[in-house]
Order: sequence, then C-alpha cells, then structure tokens
Amino acid sequence: MKNSFFILFILLFTACGHNGKQQVQEENPLSKKIESWISISKDSTELFMEERKSFLQQAENLANQIDNDTTRLDHLSRISLAYKKIEDSSAFRSMNRKVQDLSQRAQLYKTLGESHWDLASFFRDYGVLDSAYFHFRSAYRSFDKMPMDSTSRSLQGRMLYSMGNIQNSYKDYLGAEISMTKALKIFDDLDDQLRIYNCYNVLGIIASGMDNNTKALEYFEKAKSQIRFLESTNKTRFVWQNQNNIADEFLNMEEYSDGKKALQKLITDDKLRKTAPELYSLALAGYAYSIFKEGENVDNVNEYLETAIKIHDSVGDLYSKARAKQYYAELKMSQGDTALAIQYAQESRNIAQETSNNDRLLEVLRLLTQWDSENAVAYSNAYYNLNETIKAEERAKRDKFARIRLETDEVIEENKFLTRQRQIWIAAALALIFMGVATIIIVTQRVHNNRLKFKQKQQESNQEIYNLMLSQQGKLKEGKQLEQKRISEELHDGILGQMLGIRLILSGLNGKGDPGAVEKRADFIEKLREVEEEIRTISHELSNASYQKFYNFIVSLEDLIDDIGKSSGILCNFTYSSKVDWDSLSGDTKINIYRIVQETLQNCVKHAQCTQVDIAMKVDDDMLELSIADNGIGFDTNKAKKGIGLRNVASRVKKLKGTLKVDSTKGKGTAIWVQIPSSPTLLKDSKETKKTKQALNV
Repeated sequence: MKNSFFILFILLFTACGHNGKQQVQEENPLSKKIESWISISKDSTELFMEERKSFLQQAENLANQIDNDTTRLDHLSRISLAYKKIEDSSAFRSMNRKVQDLSQRAQLYKTLGESHWDLASFFRDYGVLDSAYFHFRSAYRSFDKMPMDSTSRSLQGRMLYSMGNIQNSYKDYLGAEISMTKALKIFDDLDDQLRIYNCYNVLGIIASGMDNNTKALEYFEKAKSQIRFLESTNKTRFVWQNQNNIADEFLNMEEYSDGKKALQKLITDDKLRKTAPELYSLALAGYAYSIFKEGENVDNVNEYLETAIKIHDSVGDLYSKARAKQYYAELKMSQGDTALAIQYAQESRNIAQETSNNDRLLEVLRLLTQWDSENAVAYSNAYYNLNETIKAEERAKRDKFARIRLETDEVIEENKFLTRQRQIWIAAALALIFMGVATIIIVTQRVHNNRLKFKQKQQESNQEIYNLMLSQQGKLKEGKQLEQKRISEELHDGILGQMLGIRLILSGLNGKGDPGAVEKRADFIEKLREVEEEIRTISHELSNASYQKFYNFIVSLEDLIDDIGKSSGILCNFTYSSKVDWDSLSGDTKINIYRIVQETLQNCVKHAQCTQVDIAMKVDDDMLELSIADNGIGFDTNKAKKGIGLRNVASRVKKLKGTLKVDSTKGKGTAIWVQIPSSPTLLKDSKETKKTKQALNV
C-alpha cells in the first residue's frame, strides 16, 4: 500500500468537505428568528436531544411561511444540515429529500446541487462511497445547469474533485483521472491555487496507483511548484505531504538513495515530529527501510522502526503499523532470524486484515509463502484467493460507477417526465426508441470505425511497401556507386600505372639513336601523355558521377507522375532542383511527399477535369517547397467541403510540421503550395532546375 494513503485521507478531509451554506442576507425578523433557532439547536450541546430537535421543528414551521422560494429553501437546507450536525440522520435525510423535491420543482439548481452535496458528504462520512459518488455526480449535474460564472464553475470543479477521490479509492483509476483532470482545468481557469495543488497531488496518487511512478513524480513536482502561491496557514503541512509523496515514489521505484534523501528532510524537522506525529512516523519507517535496502547500519534501522511502531501505537495508526511491521520482518529475515521474521510478518498480516489493507496483506502473504516453507501452501492459497477476490470486487465497483453514471442520467430524464403523469407511457416509448436508435448508431459507428481502422492499416502497409522499395533502390544505388568507384580505381591504379612505366622507359631510350628515332620516340611519349590525361579525366568523371547521380526518390516520383499521366491523358510536367540530393531527405519526409503528390494527382483526375498539371519541387532557406497546379474547373474554397483526399494532404503536412495553402477559383484551376522544414544535402556544379519527361496519353 502506498504511503500516500495518509495524504489522500488528509485531502479528503480538508479539501472536499462541505463547509455549509453561506449566510443569507437577513431582511426580516422572521429570518433572524429562524437563524437563531438553528444556531441554538446546533451549538447548545447542554440541551437534551428532544429540545434541540424541537427548535429545528419550529424553525422549519417558520421557514414554510416564507413566500420567496430561494429564501425558504435556503433556510430549509440549513435546517437539514443542523439535523446532520446533531446526528439525527433520519431527520436529516427526510429534510434533505424535501429540499431536493422543492428545488427541483422551483428549478433552483444551486440549492438542489447543495442538497445532493450534503447527502454525498453524509454517505462519505459513513463509508458508503458508491452512494456518495452518486450524489456528488447529481450535484455536479445540478451546478452544470446554473448560469455560467465563476461560482458555478467552482462548484462543478469541487464535485469533480470529490468524485475523482472516490473513484481512486475504489481503484477506478481511469475514471478518477478523467474526473480530476476536468476539475484541474476548471480550477486552472479560475486561478484557484489551493485546489490546483490538491488536483496535482491526487493525480500523482492516481498515477502511483497505476504503477506509473514517473508520471506520479511529475504530478507531485507540479503540486510542489504550486505551494509557493498558497496563502493557507497549512502551507507547511502541504510541504510535508508533498515531500513524503515524492519520497514514497522513489521507494516504489526502488531508488532508495533518492528516497532516503527526501525522507531525511522530513525526519530532521522538529516541527513535523511535534505537530504531525502520524506523518513523522510514516517518514521514519520509510527512511529506515531505505537505509536497510542500501545495506547501511542495521542498528539504526532497528531503532528507527521501533520508534515508528511506538508512534503508530500512540496515535492509533494501525494502518501504517502494518507497513512498519513488514519492514521489520524483512530486516530480521536479512539477518537470518527466520523465526522472528515470520512472527513480525504474521503480526503485519493480522493488522492488515483488521484494517482491510488488502494491498499490504497480499505483500505479506507473498513473503510468508517464501519464508515459511511448512505453511507455504496455505499462504499461497490465501494469496491466490484474496487476489482473485480483490480483482472481482474492483471489477464490480468499476461497473457500479459506470451504472451510477448511466442511472443518474436516466433518473434525471425520468424525473422530467414524472412531473407530467399523462406522458409516462409516451416517455417509456421514447426511451425504447432512443435505446434502439442508440444501438443502431453504436453498431453503425463501430462498423465505420472498423472500416477506418482497415483503411489505416492498409495505408500503413502501403507505406511499409514504399519504405522497402526505397530501401531496395538505395541498395541498388550503393552497388552502382561502389562499382563506379572500383572502375575508377582500376583505371587510375592499373592502366595509368602501366602507361606511366612505358612513358618512363621511352624517356630513357630517348637519349639514344639517330635524330629521326628521337623525334618518333618524342611523338610516342606525347601521345602516351595525352592518353594518360584522357584516362585520368574519365576516372575523375566516373568518381564524381558515383556521388552526384541519384535514381531513388526522384525516379519514384517520375514513375508515379508518368503512370498517372499516361492512364488519365493529362499532360504532367515535373520540375525539381538538381542542386539537391533528394535521397538525403528523411524516409518519413519522402514517404509523405510521395503520398501528397499521389493524393493531389488523384484529385486532379477525379474532380478537376483538367488537361495539364504542373509539379515543381525545390529547397529554399531550409524549407522544401512543393507546388502542384492544374488548369481544371476549380472550386469555391469558402463554400466547398474538404474531401478526404485534401484532408489527408493537410494531415500529412501537419505531421511534417509544414504549412499548406490552397488557392482555387471556379473556371481557373486549383493550386496548392506546401512548405516543409528540411535541410537536405546540396550538390555542387549542377544546373538550377531539371525538367523531366512530360507524360501525355494521346
């Protein structure tokens, strides 16, 4: 079980409770008298219970005489809270139900929401969390119907926060995260720093429950950054809580050194030891465990754990005591004292069972299965049965929350129709029709989603095929380059070497013989030199060509454009900058450019009714620029709905972090411009542009 259980309890207690109603403006003696009787009943503990109830009944009678619905319901709402304060649960629930009914009829959604809030707090205090969740959700729905302002938004956020806390306690982590994230968005908009802190803190606890320790640490750090903005008198306690949560995550990640450093700041704080012994003992046990796991002084570990257990006993914190006992058991086992280790583990197990700490109980059963060989089978069976039971209960609870959400909506709709008795059967018929339509929509949507998934998989397969094609062409190019280089080296190192030898021999003979022979030998030497220069020139050209020619990406685009042009009868002109090594572009960029050209040309064939398309591609200031223009019928860009082809183009441009511009006028054709950040390799000694073959099917 996470250390953060204690922090979660504090948050539930300090941040989610309903602090009662705001005092209404007293406008007449009747209201003053009602408020006086409510105060006497709540605060006069020396009176008998029947006398206190009598004052509340008199207050209720006077409140029913008030004509103004808002004022009357406000008084009745505070009377119901007074019944709760004096622990008359039956009267509280009866009065709460009355306030709900009257508020519903009068459409006073703030009072209605507060009544659900009061009832949710009542159920939460008694541990009936599913009912508490239901009424928190109902309160949220009521506040949602209020005029949109900071008050209604804050009330909605507080309900979402309470719902998220309950969902987290039932390990409905996904639902809890959704509720808490919505609450955080509201409080962030309202700049409510305290509740922003609480949301980040609980989101960290939720992430920790899902074993996403890295995300949990991220949330706790965000919560920590909010503390400096708080004006609360409990600011120091928030610092302690946050520090303990961060340390706990380090322990969960088995990063004991970081955990020890974080916990050391807590256990050396004298103020923490005096004012918050529960948190201090929790930190002390974690600190001892960190030292033990790092293999440091065992005597200190014994002392710290014994101190932590004593503090747990003194404050009655059995829940945390089970954790300290488990740590003590692990320590004793590491020292070879198996009997004492098993004893402490069994004590931890008993405490965990007593406090319904199932996570701790599972952990201790796992240890006992390893340590106590004689009873290993029994412990293993207990572990298995408990684990299966927990899983079943968690599934049931998550399903119950889902049913509550559904039933809340259904009850709200049903109540609207129950106010009109004559329309009950019509409402039932409409509900059946709605369910049928919903079923059809769901089935249709699923079929549609399956089709989209199939198309997406097909597209991914096409991209994989294209990647393989580019890879194969790359290997072909590499082979050609290697062969060209080999030929260059053969010419340079073989033939040139031999001819150089011949020239040197002739040069040696040149000093002998008659003048005619000398002249002929000189001629031969000159011719050999010319041949040598010619071969050297060819060698250099071959070597340069092996690096400058390219056949992959551009050839693929040319083939695509040529095929579409021939099949459609459209004249396709393709120009590109030959100063760019287009194959040096990233694979993702080449794939998406290829698909953009393909999609656009297909649109031209299907819709444009054009006879000519011009495609141009160049690089300017680290931006790849692609333009495609046709002379077709065009369309009105302000009125026409974008088809899937153009949406696909926009999606690919966005994926490459580029920009897309579409310009079209009816009767004057369409042009698109794409700019994509890119820095391909530039080649030297090339012309600015190269125009490829034009495809025209006649």
